[in-house]
Amino acid sequence: MPADSPRVLLVEDELPIRKLLSNALTAAGYVIDESDSAQQAIRHATQSPPELVILDLGLPDMDGQELIQRLREWLQAPIIVLSARDQDQQKIAALDHGADDYLTKPFSTGELLARVRVALRHASRSGDETGSTVFERGDLKVDLAARRVFVANIEIHLTPIEYKLLTTLIRNCGKVLTHRQLLKEVWGPDQVQETHYLRVFMANLRRKLEADPAQPRYLLTEQGIGYRLASEIMPSDT
Repeated sequence: MPADSPRVLLVEDELPIRKLLSNALTAAGYVIDESDSAQQAIRHATQSPPELVILDLGLPDMDGQELIQRLREWLQAPIIVLSARDQDQQKIAALDHGADDYLTKPFSTGELLARVRVALRHASRSGDETGSTVFERGDLKVDLAARRVFVANIEIHLTPIEYKLLTTLIRNCGKVLTHRQLLKEVWGPDQVQETHYLRVFMANLRRKLEADPAQPRYLLTEQGIGYRLASEIMPSDT
């Protein structure tokens, strides 16, 4: 098999289905990493970042919707969901959480392979970047796979909302995110007018991450628009 064959992470707990799909994908020229649980999938994705993920929502140790969100904290590769859950709300939730496509069981391997080819083409046009599991800027270090945050090598404990706000900014490092975009990403579409939530949690984040919260180096305000995470950190005066 060519050394540059795309790597696919296949997450499926039913062995017969997993083997069927693995054989079809291997025959089509892909390198396959198989996982039968969410935790194993996270380890595979961390150690050997895939070009594409295929996952079933019904996993034994974690709901597939949560796994999508966990992977999306650092992984940019396309995610195709396979599931027997055919309700529209499950499909919408998977796509909202970061999946790129959705196939309802039963499906043909031919259709899956076609969806894989399309997803990889789209990814290649946008640079096909899988991202890194560790984000570093200045003294700030975030291990996205382990969900741990450090400042000057000291671990900082964040609340779930604070962590989600920080990782949303990390995924868009250097880009200005409007108040509405951040509220939708972190709190959901029903909270896009609640800008006071954002002010309070951003202030809390700055107190925990910035040496001087009044003059932040990482979490920058775009007045009247929103916030951005600095793509470059200027040296402090101290």
